[in-house]
Amino acid sequence: MNQPKNPVKYLLLSFLLIGIDQASKLLVHQYMEPGFSGQIALIGDWFKLHYVLNPGMAFGMQLGHEYGKLFLTLFRLVAMGAIAWYLISLARRGAAPGLLWALSMILAGAVGNVIDSTFYGVWLGNAPYGSPTPWFHGQVIDMVFVDFWEGFVPDWVPVWGGQYYSTPIFNIADACIFVGVCTILIFQSHFFTPAHEEDEHPEEISVEAQETNSPEENDYQTDEDLEAERALPREDVPLTVIPAATAEEPESETPLPSAHSEKEDEPTDRKN
Repeated sequence: MNQPKNPVKYLLLSFLLIGIDQASKLLVHQYMEPGFSGQIALIGDWFKLHYVLNPGMAFGMQLGHEYGKLFLTLFRLVAMGAIAWYLISLARRGAAPGLLWALSMILAGAVGNVIDSTFYGVWLGNAPYGSPTPWFHGQVIDMVFVDFWEGFVPDWVPVWGGQYYSTPIFNIADACIFVGVCTILIFQSHFFTPAHEEDEHPEEISVEAQETNSPEENDYQTDEDLEAERALPREDVPLTVIPAATAEEPESETPLPSAHSEKEDEPTDRKN
């Protein structure tokens, strides 16, 4: 059985990633201009910093409803609590460290975007125009732009057909969620399968244990085992010592007359 693990170090990683995510967003908001005018090329023309506000989900996706943003923020709050509880529960049950690190990254991403949605409408005043309240309607700040392709999507493609499209612009929180989910999907057989097999098939383990203890192996004894058995008292088996001379003695116990006694009797008969 796996030893329980302390969840504190995994939560500390989440707090560290949340701090990095929030610091990057506030720095971009403070020192960069939104859109292409403030774009900064980091590596060639394909890796850039591009300040954009995201009113919807991760990677720029949106919910087309008046209260869609509110529903999304509430969903993020519930998901954040569920992920935190699940992480602590798995750590106490001794789950694989890789799974716990991945969950801590997912938790950090969820919390990072929840902070944006909940407070940025008030702190930074970036709630969309016409929002019923700035609370829970803040827009998420995205800045990482990996510009591999942009253009119009063919008309035959469902949903996005005929629209202008470019590779998504995301933030550190989105990256944490993406890396954490991919880690769990890639290594799920290592994180989950062995523990489930042991729980679901305990009889197979017992059968294998019986097969390994074959009679031939059990009959094998070392010199130390033989000496220990010889030293034990044998009370159940009585020992009878038969002398060698008894085997030659006749069965009858009546003594035979000797020749000397016959000679002593002859003179008496003659006198009579």
